[in-house]
Amino acid sequence: MRRRHLLRSATAAAIAAPVLGPSRGRAQALEKVSIGVLKLASSGPLFIAMARGHFRAQGLEVEPKYFTAAAQVPVAVTSGDADFGVTGLTAGFYNLAGRGALKMIAGQSREEPGFQLNAYMATAKAWEEGLRDLKAYAGKRIAITTTGSTFHYSLGLLARKYGFDMASVTMVGLQQLPAMAAAFKGNQVEGIVIPVTLARQLEAEAGGRILGWVGDETPWQLGALFTSPKAIDQRRATVEKFTRAWAMGCADYHAAFNARDAQGRPAKGPGYDELLDVLAKAVEQPAARVADGLPFVDPQARLDVGDIHSQVAFWSAEKQLRGEVDAKAIVDTSFVAGHFNIPRG
Repeated sequence: MRRRHLLRSATAAAIAAPVLGPSRGRAQALEKVSIGVLKLASSGPLFIAMARGHFRAQGLEVEPKYFTAAAQVPVAVTSGDADFGVTGLTAGFYNLAGRGALKMIAGQSREEPGFQLNAYMATAKAWEEGLRDLKAYAGKRIAITTTGSTFHYSLGLLARKYGFDMASVTMVGLQQLPAMAAAFKGNQVEGIVIPVTLARQLEAEAGGRILGWVGDETPWQLGALFTSPKAIDQRRATVEKFTRAWAMGCADYHAAFNARDAQGRPAKGPGYDELLDVLAKAVEQPAARVADGLPFVDPQARLDVGDIHSQVAFWSAEKQLRGEVDAKAIVDTSFVAGHFNIPRG
């Protein structure tokens, strides 16, 4: 009797096995998506969300596609080489978005007071000759990467704040950060807009002077998460899941890195050491160097929508846009709650 019972149990198990196997496989299957990104701390929410399994919890397997310049990322999304993109906002981005190829769906980093991300500097020689405040940038040669870049926009904000003519500034486009640093050391320019890690290096090696920080002087919405309108129309559920995981990464980043003490100095929040290690490995830099240039990231992945409108107006005035760009049409506010500074009308 016992033998017949065991045979029946074994037969039942054998019949059930093919049914349970595929079912379990389907439950574990993950949808593959890709994202264009730069190896920068400002992309931290992505690396954190990947490391902590936020995307997998949403049923997604994320493949990062790494680029070396901000302008390359929106091109990759437009061409279909990447499903999503996250990077600093440039005139090139707005040209593609204005043609209906891209939509912002969440915030990345912002230039905010108290966060030393990018510096306005003067060479030692220019300092000695009187370049001792940011108003004196008028009429000077300032090193940037390219026209249409985030550095270009930061200079535009500076001109507006201090009332000098942007056209009086000679922007020396040198493409790469090392070339900018070399021009600064060689006194081929009087000033530079440059990330904090290189700014500290130029202070030590060339006697350069930091005149101010972009976040303190001219705060703005530096970066965004974006995708294509086609993805929103045809894969909305996927975009929703991706954005939820991204926002979780933003919340984790905020808790660890955005904290400040009573004197306004950086303070270690929950998970600081663990997540700094995640970022250091992702960007392939020493943890101490990454810690020197951690940008502000909105804890809810929100956008300063009004600043997006200001950026479009600026690039239009600078004649960097090809045709009209409708700022309202290039932002989809439906994926993240609480976007702020939204213009009326």
